[in-house]
Amino acid sequence: MFEILEHTADIGLRARGATLAEAFENAAAALSAIMVELDDVEPRLVYPIAAAGEDHESLLVNWLSEVLYCSDAQRVVLRRFRILHLGPDRVAGQAWGEPRDPVRHRSNVMVKGITYHQLKIEQLAGGWQVQVFLDV
Repeated sequence: MFEILEHTADIGLRARGATLAEAFENAAAALSAIMVELDDVEPRLVYPIAAAGEDHESLLVNWLSEVLYCSDAQRVVLRRFRILHLGPDRVAGQAWGEPRDPVRHRSNVMVKGITYHQLKIEQLAGGWQVQVFLDV
């Protein structure tokens, strides 16, 4: 569903889905997996996430930025994502997770932001693929 990409100074992710919405969901899961060990996270509570943008690329960057903001500002760890609406200028969905517990939740990498560096969104045979690099 997703893979982590090595880069000299950053970390990237590539996510796939049968639909563009599913690729966005899997990209959010990849972002979470980069930040924390997902096996430690129980999807007990629902958190709304929404973002605006001018095109698919800005929607993806802003969606992932909101996932990062939700994680940091609300001090939660997120495991599962669902897009409820993906339009030309807005994306809205939900994330499932729980409050961060430093004892139970093993941190991986601290992500500072989502970049446009080598950003790609492609429609392939059988689905969509997105690629994003993160500032760490």
